[in-house]
Amino acid sequence: MRTLALDIGSVRIGVAVSDPLGLFAQGIGVWRADSDWRLALDDCIKKYKPSTLLIGLPVRTTGEKGIEAERILRIAEEIQSSYPEIKIETWDERFTTAIAEQVLLEADVSRNKRRQNIDKLAAVVILQSWLEKSKTF
Repeated sequence: MRTLALDIGSVRIGVAVSDPLGLFAQGIGVWRADSDWRLALDDCIKKYKPSTLLIGLPVRTTGEKGIEAERILRIAEEIQSSYPEIKIETWDERFTTAIAEQVLLEADVSRNKRRQNIDKLAAVVILQSWLEKSKTF
C-alpha cells in the first residue's frame, strides 16, 4: 500500500508518495499553504489511495515540540477526522529542508528552481527516511 507524505510549512506544502511496494518516495507537488490545499489532498487521496498519511513534525533540535509542532499536530487531528480510514503518522522532520537544499546545491540547481522544488524534495526526504526505518526484513 502507498504512503502519502506532507511537509507542511507556513508558506508551502511539499507532497510525496511512495511506490505501491513502499520502497521509494517520489515528489509529486507543492501546494501553497494559504490556498485550499485540502481539496488537493482529497484529490491525492482519491488518486493514490494511501493506507498511511505521513506528516512531517517540526521538532526542535532539543527534541521538544514547539508552537509549530503543536500546529502540525492539530492539522493532523483534523485530517484524521476527515479520513478515519487512513492511518495518520508524524515523522521528525529535523534537517530535512537542509538536506534537500544540499542535494539541490550539489546538483547545481539554480536558486529559482531550488525555491520551487525544495519543499517537494523535503517531503521526499521525510517519506524515504520513514520508508527505510519502516522496512522489516
